[in-house]
Amino acid sequence: MKTQKTVSFRINAVKVEALDKIAANARRDRSFLLNEAVDAYLEWNADFEQSILRGIQDAREGRVVDHEVVRRRLNSVGKKRKTA
Repeated sequence: MKTQKTVSFRINAVKVEALDKIAANARRDRSFLLNEAVDAYLEWNADFEQSILRGIQDAREGRVVDHEVVRRRLNSVGKKRKTA
């Protein structure tokens, strides 16, 4: 079994009420929902960190797109293309 620790923090009362409403509808307790939220955040953060590390590696290995190419692509977004 994983060791558990109690963590305390301040949160706006409106958020607590909303959380409690979700917990009641899901037939779960507040701690379960908070643990789910923390798990999701930790997973998102790990994925984000890996994306940054992949980007750094790509840059080191020369897998980059020239700034001017990116600018032109972004400027063309939403513009109609001429068809032949």
